[in-house]
Amino acid sequence: MIVLVLNCGSSSIKYKVFETINGPEVVAKGLIERIGLTDSIITHKPKGKDTYKAINDIPDHTIGINCVIEVLLDKEHGVLKNIKDIKAVGHRVAHGGENFITSVLIDESVKRDIENCSELAPLHNPANLKGILSVERLIPGIPQVAVFDTSFHQTMPDFAYMYAIPYEYYKKYRIRKYGFHGTSHKFVAQKAAEMIGKKFEDLKIITCHLGNGASVAAIENGKSFDTSMGFTPVDGLIMGTRTGEIDPGVLIYIADKEHLNVKGVSNMINKKSGVMGITNLSSDMRDLEKAAYEGNERAILALNMYAYRVKKFIGAYIAALNGVDLLVFTGGVGENDFNLRKLICSEMDFLGIDFDEDMNDGVKGKDAVLTRPGSRATAVVVTTDEELVIATDTRNIVMAN
Repeated sequence: MIVLVLNCGSSSIKYKVFETINGPEVVAKGLIERIGLTDSIITHKPKGKDTYKAINDIPDHTIGINCVIEVLLDKEHGVLKNIKDIKAVGHRVAHGGENFITSVLIDESVKRDIENCSELAPLHNPANLKGILSVERLIPGIPQVAVFDTSFHQTMPDFAYMYAIPYEYYKKYRIRKYGFHGTSHKFVAQKAAEMIGKKFEDLKIITCHLGNGASVAAIENGKSFDTSMGFTPVDGLIMGTRTGEIDPGVLIYIADKEHLNVKGVSNMINKKSGVMGITNLSSDMRDLEKAAYEGNERAILALNMYAYRVKKFIGAYIAALNGVDLLVFTGGVGENDFNLRKLICSEMDFLGIDFDEDMNDGVKGKDAVLTRPGSRATAVVVTTDEELVIATDTRNIVMAN
């Protein structure tokens, strides 16, 4: 069964094509960038063939997805003989609100709910919905499945997801913690449990998805108990350009002093803060590691602040879970930045994490155990694969229906 997985952003489309007969296997993957701008770029990598790149003007997502289909059917670069070879399409959808606790087959009511959540994720849900509607037009009748970033976290107890604001705002505007990166948190937690030969449902797990966007999750008995991102993806950890948690009084003060309106504050906390704001150098940890090595004081400060915030959430979630069995690192930073993992995991012996610096050094982009034998809790690096989760969920849901 061929499954096409789409991750539609505001100006991009990431895609992977899976053959699921003998277990999900990627037969092609690619990316379209600069949708709606001039000189849009498509990068396509079929299995066993050279990467293909092309530059075209792609004004909208429908034309973008049509370009994906065309390159998949191309005699030289393609992997399919007929569009009907695709039996289902799975979509990453950022926000499902309180409506979805699992992935679902898309129908009219699901589309309405995704649209209704657009005000909660204005940069993501409209683009996700465009992808769904585009597939409907281009491949009529094909089953489509929505996999939500927020669904895994819908098991959080109310005392973890509610904010201490007037309750009426929760009832009127659905203001509460939702959490994100749920697909990744669930996948790497399950994979880490398999690595140590334990059942996912029997463990207390803390997962650290560290990338340009970053979050930590506390997972107990296979269910999300708490997570660092909140009503929006700005909360929690320091990120590439996002503040993470902050005293809201700071925002009021800066808005008053700098004469910022709501849009100006939003731009500051989303695009001008994080490690970029601290350093005025880069939002990329690789650049900051290099600068810190060369003695850049603000790069050193940013790395220390970043690591401290992650460490603080780990400690808080160990308290919330009354212990931890597994500590998991994933995401572009978590999988590759062994220096940052060392900063985070230093002096955690009292929490039962006997971190092995020698095992950690040099580990990039592969699964590995980072603690010494006999450590009460096991720390691991796990490579994430959100598209694989989407493909698997899509296949299972379509087969069941």
